[in-house]
Amino acid sequence: MIPQKKLWKNSGILMKIIELESTDSTNEYCKRIANGQDVIVTAKSQTAGKGTKGRSFVSDGGGLYISIMRHNSVQSGCAFKIMIDSCTAVCKTLQSFGLEPVIRWANDVLVNGKKICGTLIENTFRGDSVSRSIVGMGINVNNTLPQELQDIATTMKQAAGKEFDVCAVRDKLIKNLQKSYSLKQYKSFINWFGQEIVLKCADGEIRAVAQDVAEDGRLICKVDGKTVKMSSAEVSLRL
Repeated sequence: MIPQKKLWKNSGILMKIIELESTDSTNEYCKRIANGQDVIVTAKSQTAGKGTKGRSFVSDGGGLYISIMRHNSVQSGCAFKIMIDSCTAVCKTLQSFGLEPVIRWANDVLVNGKKICGTLIENTFRGDSVSRSIVGMGINVNNTLPQELQDIATTMKQAAGKEFDVCAVRDKLIKNLQKSYSLKQYKSFINWFGQEIVLKCADGEIRAVAQDVAEDGRLICKVDGKTVKMSSAEVSLRL
């Protein structure tokens, strides 16, 4: 099927939207068509959805799979702003449909303690700047989750007890992606500061007390009475 193409006005600039029935990965599709133009790619399903750290992402029909490719001039030290904007846009979208999302640092979104959305950001650097960012988001809307994921993941349908219009969710998310958000707004969707958490590191698991998220995206926490800053590349968070 020929991809459907639309135009989306972003801050006065028209951005192409490509709507696919299915693709391997919307992020990979963006890379294949990269020509210096900004674009949004959506798909009704993915055959090889990508998660963080090389994990696969289940992407069956009924979910929302979307990537936005922007060509930026963002200093590498400010790259976490890309994460802030994408995760907060997802949370604002879920909130508008009556759900109560929580960000699990740095890039997962939970509802009722279970993962409902993952975000994969792939940046291309030129010198000390991000020259291109591809942000892929997968929101579980009405899709059926495999049995092995039932304990750790959920869908909008499961959380609310009703089906949602995937196109309406997509359109709301695209609208929210037009906006810029602050670190304060990102942190407003974190409700576990002050709680004991488990940090899963390469050397094993350690217990810590979460305190804050720094401007550069590092998690500030107390470990054995000492304040430390952990990067998302070093640990994953399990509440």
